[in-house]
Amino acid sequence: MAKNIYVGNLAWGVTSDDLRELFSQFGSVLKAEVIADRETGRSRGFGFVEMEHDEEAQKAIEALNGATHNDRQLTVNVAREREERGRGGGGRRGGFGGSDRGRRY
Repeated sequence: MAKNIYVGNLAWGVTSDDLRELFSQFGSVLKAEVIADRETGRSRGFGFVEMEHDEEAQKAIEALNGATHNDRQLTVNVAREREERGRGGGGRRGGFGGSDRGRRY
C-alpha cells in the first residue's frame, strides 16, 4: 500500500526531480511533486512524495525529518488527507457584499 509523505521547509530551488532522488535512496518512489504557486509558478516551499511501500516510507520519514537539505532543516511526516473546501464565494454571504459606503436611502 502506497504512503503519501509531506515534505516541508524546502529550499526555493528544490525541484520534483530533486525530491524523487532524495527519497529514492529509501525505496520505490511512485510520485514526487514540489507544490508551486498558481500565479507565479514559484515553489511554495513544500511538496509531497508517494512511496510504494509503507515500510520504506517510514524509513524515509525517520531518516529525513529534521535532516538538512540545501541548508534547510526538513519537516517530513505522513501527509494528512486533504480537507474538503466549500466552493468559491470568498466567504461573503448575501447578494451585495462590500460596504454601505455611497448608498443612498
